[in-house]
Amino acid sequence: MSGFVLRRLAQSILLLLIVLTVTFALLHLAPGDPLARYDHPDISPEAAASMRRALGLDRPLLEQYVRWMGSFLRGDFGVSLRYLRPVRDLLAESIPNTLVLTATALVLHLAAGVSLGMLSAAKRRSALDRANTIAALFVYSIPSFWLALMMILVFSLKLGMLPSSHMQSIDAGDLSGAALALDRLRHLVLPAFVLGLASAASTARYLRGSMMDVLGEDYIRTARAKGLTEARVFWKHAFRNAAAPLVTITGLSLPFLLGGAVVTETIFSWPGMGRLAVDAIHARDYPVVLAVNFAVAVLVIAGNLLADVAYGLLDPRITSSRASGAR
Repeated sequence: MSGFVLRRLAQSILLLLIVLTVTFALLHLAPGDPLARYDHPDISPEAAASMRRALGLDRPLLEQYVRWMGSFLRGDFGVSLRYLRPVRDLLAESIPNTLVLTATALVLHLAAGVSLGMLSAAKRRSALDRANTIAALFVYSIPSFWLALMMILVFSLKLGMLPSSHMQSIDAGDLSGAALALDRLRHLVLPAFVLGLASAASTARYLRGSMMDVLGEDYIRTARAKGLTEARVFWKHAFRNAAAPLVTITGLSLPFLLGGAVVTETIFSWPGMGRLAVDAIHARDYPVVLAVNFAVAVLVIAGNLLADVAYGLLDPRITSSRASGAR
């Protein structure tokens, strides 16, 4: 098991370096200039050249990459060209907010996906199963931005039940304790629901299909022949085997959740990494874009690594087969 973890860790580090290198190359090869936003008749060419030298943009691309990677590996993410603040401080402010949103969406995704998947499997080929299938396909196919706008229209503008934007109310500074927590929870409901709903639909369809396959296995028929109750067969034997791959699915859902957070945070004005990345891209703020991409890559790779390790613990055959394949 330790050899499997070390191999996956080495692969993760290599993948992270590749992601950083490709992102750096794409940013610097794209048309445009990060100093274009400073173009103004009052700024002399000498001042613009001085700014370019200060940022190292006058150097060859390979030299810029080596200098940037060296600073990056030392934990120096540079200074934002837009906010004129250390990028590390901007990440420290935005990452916790994105983690709160993503973790809540993940919990909703698993709770709803597992519940609906098991319900469809228990009532297979019934009207309820068909209704769940149609609803899951509809939710999975609609764009997340459209769903977000419809949620705002219904629950914020029409019913006035939930706030439509930001992480807390404007007057939240006057709140404390349980009142502040409740205010933030109300602001969290809509973006977390929108972010987790599509993943929940996908998980429900997967779990329903997996349960149908497991319920047709010989050992399930043997358990029924021994006189076990249907509930015991369903939960103890079928669900245990069908749900094991959910660990991997959870790890694979992280890229979709973090990618969806870009749209969700922008629509709901949630102060997380997604919104920070969108603003940085519009301003061609290279240091922020690279740092956000690095943070997202770390979260995704770490999530998949933990999912692989957890699945290997649940099913040791995975690690042993990969170990024999490596030899």
